[in-house]
Amino acid sequence: MRPVRILRLLLGALPLVAALAFVPGTGHAQPPDPAVTTQQVCVPKPGRAACQSLLRTDLPAVRSLTPGALPPGYGPPHIRSAYQLPFGAGRGRTVAIVSAFHYPTAEADLAEYRRTYGLPPCTTANGCFDQVYATGSQPPFDSSWALESAIDIDAVSASCPACNIVLVEAASNTIGDLLNAVTVARMGVPNVFPPAKFISMSWGDGENNLQPIIDQTYFNHPGIAFVASSGNTGGVTQWPAASQYITSAGGTVLNQIPGPIQGPQRNRPRNWFESAWSGTGCGCSPFQPKPAWQTDAICPGSRTSADVAALASPSTPLAVYTTTPTPTMETGWLQVGGTSVAAPLVAGMYALAGNPGPNDRPNSYPYANRRAFWDINVGTAGAFSATLGYDAPTGVGSPRGVRGFRR
Repeated sequence: MRPVRILRLLLGALPLVAALAFVPGTGHAQPPDPAVTTQQVCVPKPGRAACQSLLRTDLPAVRSLTPGALPPGYGPPHIRSAYQLPFGAGRGRTVAIVSAFHYPTAEADLAEYRRTYGLPPCTTANGCFDQVYATGSQPPFDSSWALESAIDIDAVSASCPACNIVLVEAASNTIGDLLNAVTVARMGVPNVFPPAKFISMSWGDGENNLQPIIDQTYFNHPGIAFVASSGNTGGVTQWPAASQYITSAGGTVLNQIPGPIQGPQRNRPRNWFESAWSGTGCGCSPFQPKPAWQTDAICPGSRTSADVAALASPSTPLAVYTTTPTPTMETGWLQVGGTSVAAPLVAGMYALAGNPGPNDRPNSYPYANRRAFWDINVGTAGAFSATLGYDAPTGVGSPRGVRGFRR
């Protein structure tokens, strides 16, 4: 791990964010899957962003595996199969993960995750992995956010095994500190990692009327694929996913179903089938303008979230590995859900697809390539239902390869 000093003079909009970050949001999480028992990893607090992950508490952690065994839950082979992802693409591209606080065992845990699934090593020594302190000083430890960071780096590894990964650790989970880390990810650090073209943010807060102003400084940057979790708020939008400049990643329930499948997913290989996850954040933004490429009638005068969707339901969880104790004091192989899973999966898929055009808005790509997504027409989230064509819970659908993430 390389601690990196980042001068605050690079982060010129900090006073603005510090002044605005106190504005209360409006999103509230709700228990999404009554059939399973979960714990919200990050408890929302006023003035602070919450990570969007859920830990299965009805399934015990697996401390160790027998040689050759895979952990319970979905991993890279399932993600590659379900979304028809090319193997080996993305080499040389960097996915930056913006998270909060310090994850002390990040590199060692990532090594074990990748070894277990037979993925190539991703270490600081071979230039694949970096762990960067956004302010130059090691942030304090927080068990909730350490688990969030573990989910993020494992999910990127699952969708883009050949990608480089940079974990940018914000000093805290205040909006100002997280946005400072976004700037570090976007600008890169000389001799450490280049400016990232793919930035994943598995955190959010309720919306307010000052966020479109903040967006102009931090997210109005063509040529960068910003991806954010749409929220675990069951039909309520959250920011930054609702920003007009960001790809909002909604959530699905991912299963393999025996027998014939009807509807738009009937020709999907290996009988994979997705429905909208009831906990996914979605709906009409009360403050964000509607991008020109979004033409739905759900929210005719404002931004609709989400744009795309991927695995998020804790009932069909992702496997993640950590030796840093979780909030429940567990270590080892865990099973997790939430749109915190969907965002880094989608960010990795953008990297698989190739670098965005320098003047492009990458969140417009899915709308121009709708046939590159599996249309999801089953499931609801709050007052919104998945339907044929574009809908709020799942956007244009779930990825069918990576053609939908490039021009």
